[in-house]
Amino acid sequence: MVETNVKTLDGKSVAVAEEDIAALSAGLRGQVCLNGDDGYDEARTIWNAMVDKRPGMIVRCAGAMDVALSVKFASERNLLVAVRSGGHNIAGNAVCEGGLMIDLSRMTSVRVDPRNKTARVEPGATLGDVDKECQAHALAVPTGINSTTGIAGLTLGGGFGWTTRKYGMTIDSLLSVDMVTADGAMVHASGTENPDLFWAVRGGGGNFGIVTSFEFQAHPVGPEVLSGLIVHPIDQAPQLLKEYRRIVATAPDELTCWVVMRKAPPLPFIPEEWHGKEVLVFALCYIGDMAAGEKAAAELRALGNPIADVVSPHPFAGWQAAFDPLLTPGARNYWKSHDFNELSDGAIGEILDALARLPSPDCEVFIAQIGGKMSQIADNATAFPTRSAHFVMNVHTRWQETSDDAACIQWARDLFDATAPHAAGSVYVNFMPDDEGGRIAEAYGANHARLAQVKAKYDPGNLFRLNQNILPA
Repeated sequence: MVETNVKTLDGKSVAVAEEDIAALSAGLRGQVCLNGDDGYDEARTIWNAMVDKRPGMIVRCAGAMDVALSVKFASERNLLVAVRSGGHNIAGNAVCEGGLMIDLSRMTSVRVDPRNKTARVEPGATLGDVDKECQAHALAVPTGINSTTGIAGLTLGGGFGWTTRKYGMTIDSLLSVDMVTADGAMVHASGTENPDLFWAVRGGGGNFGIVTSFEFQAHPVGPEVLSGLIVHPIDQAPQLLKEYRRIVATAPDELTCWVVMRKAPPLPFIPEEWHGKEVLVFALCYIGDMAAGEKAAAELRALGNPIADVVSPHPFAGWQAAFDPLLTPGARNYWKSHDFNELSDGAIGEILDALARLPSPDCEVFIAQIGGKMSQIADNATAFPTRSAHFVMNVHTRWQETSDDAACIQWARDLFDATAPHAAGSVYVNFMPDDEGGRIAEAYGANHARLAQVKAKYDPGNLFRLNQNILPA
């Protein structure tokens, strides 16, 4: 009898008989992949190349019933479980070493109801999938800024991007979910059905089960928006950042402007003599009337002496993918993140000091401005607790060679430590790397105790633990 060894929750392994795997396979629309099978390496390869793990077995799901069968299979055998949707999360929790990986990446359906302005989305869909289908009707779901990100992980952690100030976070447009819980049951959660579970999944991550379908409210956007980049020399940054924080403090909710600081990539609109030199980039987007957008963006565009200004009308779906070339899969990545209540002189000074020592050409610091609609919602209305208008700094180190691991990671940690005295003490859970499990209480604040109670109800054995884990109460 042929057996496959699969890691268990207690760190040991169990021999799974060939006939048990065959019985599971017979019930699936998808497939089981073992090491060496077609599809195995494709499924286990995720965005962050620092993560290179080999699951004992992978189930490539084609639908909700496949997910339920996989969860029951794991639960009965006490198997370690990883859940992959987009595979884009920095911590790499989508894949496990030796355990059972439940792969949702083939479940990519997006169905838009233009009359009711809703979108029904499967968990393997990317933000680009959602944007393309919604934009066919000049609609959008508030999501992030990289089109290859998976909708599931983004949503479960909160989700913010160019439309957040106008329409709120991704979770603020979530109407309902279909889920498979730790006992393999299929449940529906909304504001009226299993409301405790619905509250928890809006920011609580993958702790409570596997979402097999999301229902979103969509909003009028585009099909064109005023958007683009304004590129400045880094030596202008001290004054530019002080002017930036003044301007965005009173900007209309339709306008979002983020800051990116890095070495200039070889983009065609940046003069060649600036390629590889440190720059500050304002990335802005206005959701609304073009003439009003031009007026709202005018003061930002008048700052300093920019190297390039390519702000103009663009298709919204195209703008959503504008940063994709800088975030392609296959590179090594490590992040450190802080929230700031204000962009203080002290924080600006520490960031600019670190930018003089970038450890690789693809490392960057970005500062996201959020607020508007998302800040009008109570801190305890969803699991995501940090509702005040604020800035999010993400120190994004990115490099190619393993020999650069130590230098790049240390640079990110040093900047994180240097800016800590200026930070708010909260953190966005989707930006936490795999070595930051101790920050869970920071991420959820006053909502953490309630999340632990919901976890105890729906996953008392902590089957779903490969995430930013909330322990059952």
